Amino acid sequence: MKISTTDPEAALSSKRGASEFAYYDNYLIDNRSCIIAGVMATPARLSQEIIAARQMLERAKERFGLQPVSVTADKSYGTGEFLSWLSTRQMTPYIPVLDRKQQSKGFYTQHDFARVPEENAYRCPAGHLLHYIGLSRGSQGFTYSAKPSQCRDCAHKPACTPSATRRTLRVNWYEDVREHVRQLSQTPEYATARRARNKIEALFSELRNQIHLRKLRLRGLPRAGEQFILAATVQNIKPWSDS
Repeated sequence: MKISTTDPEAALSSKRGASEFAYYDNYLIDNRSCIIAGVMATPARLSQEIIAARQMLERAKERFGLQPVSVTADKSYGTGEFLSWLSTRQMTPYIPVLDRKQQSKGFYTQHDFARVPEENAYRCPAGHLLHYIGLSRGSQGFTYSAKPSQCRDCAHKPACTPSATRRTLRVNWYEDVREHVRQLSQTPEYATARRARNKIEALFSELRNQIHLRKLRLRGLPRAGEQFILAATVQNIKPWSDS
């Protein structure tokens, strides 16, 4: 891990091409009015964005009594844990589900296996049952596995697994809410919310191109936050001053 000698709280980011130490400016906005209701500076790490989102939503409720009925964000926010957090607080998540493991290697994915709840198992394309064998805490999931004898001579094996012995399946702890959000993605409400998300991108574009906040003048996370709050205040006032 590389640490800046002049600003240790900043994180190394290559989001815009060349690697540089930076902070992320996180916004919570009301889509209807386009008012920025929350601002939070974080080190430039994707893992910090969800932490910021949760804290901004909690602060909005505590300070202003604001409880969103729905939340939209980009795919980096689509983890099972965050989708579940929103759902348990009655906030509908119009967010693409993050399915990193479903996009790789060309083998059968979880979607090719049928859930058999009465057996606590999944049925593979060849008709065999993969039974529950335990937790996978590192990947926040439940592990299911076929028997080696079922996989040994299976005609589906070349398309199913690179393992020489058997196919295992890891199912996210939050799969129920992830599947619910996948179903939401087929609704008109989801499409409307995703279009409205362009408003926050417009604010960040204004921040870079009109307010020219491309580089921070001060060092340290608290001072970065002060600059982001001042910039957001300008953006909230600007539409009223223009009128």
